[in-house]
Amino acid sequence: MEMTTTTVPVLFTAGAVNAIQKLLKEDSSASSKALRVGVKGGGCSGMTYVLEFDTPTEKDIHFSIEGIPCVMDRSHEIYLLGMEIDWQDGLQNRGFTFTNPNASKTCGCGTSFAV
Repeated sequence: MEMTTTTVPVLFTAGAVNAIQKLLKEDSSASSKALRVGVKGGGCSGMTYVLEFDTPTEKDIHFSIEGIPCVMDRSHEIYLLGMEIDWQDGLQNRGFTFTNPNASKTCGCGTSFAV
């Protein structure tokens, strides 16, 4: 049973949207999938962010960011609600960054957090 929400649980900056759109153009297999935003156990702070193109499951909520289909496991929303995802393209930092208001602690690399 697909659950679509009108409330977008996470925010993407313009830089992140541009980077995702570029990835979609470069990977033809990604166009048949949705952008999964989630978490998994691991990392130096306990949980690691997931941002990948994936096939939706019945556990997912569906939402859209600038026309990009996105999914998130319903159980992950409590950890990610209100999070901002950005794209950094600097000399020392390049990649997606996560600003999560639900994190009580983050690691130095910014891809791991605790709640």
